[in-house]
Amino acid sequence: MVLKGIALSSDECELLIGDQFRALRIRADLEQNELAALASISVGALKNLEGGKGSSLKTIVKVARVLGRTDWLNALAPKVSVSPMQLLKGQRKDVVRQKIYRSRKPKMEQ
Repeated sequence: MVLKGIALSSDECELLIGDQFRALRIRADLEQNELAALASISVGALKNLEGGKGSSLKTIVKVARVLGRTDWLNALAPKVSVSPMQLLKGQRKDVVRQKIYRSRKPKMEQ
């Protein structure tokens, strides 16, 4: 993740994301125990998320849904499209090419 041209470490990213979730929870006027209940997660899992102490993807998805931020999830994993040409190229890699051997014709004498 890059913030204002500065690459952030994984720990810094977790803190930044946790801060964003905490701000959303406060803006929604929810206590941690209320949000945890709505998201069907433990309060400890929510505290870990908000504190940037590591969280499962399942926890992040559940909390993002309750807070109405599924757009964040779409930004994390945008739909990837594959062109038909890329599919063909991928299939061709598996095909083993065989060499064709032809007997040489004797050269005609002049």
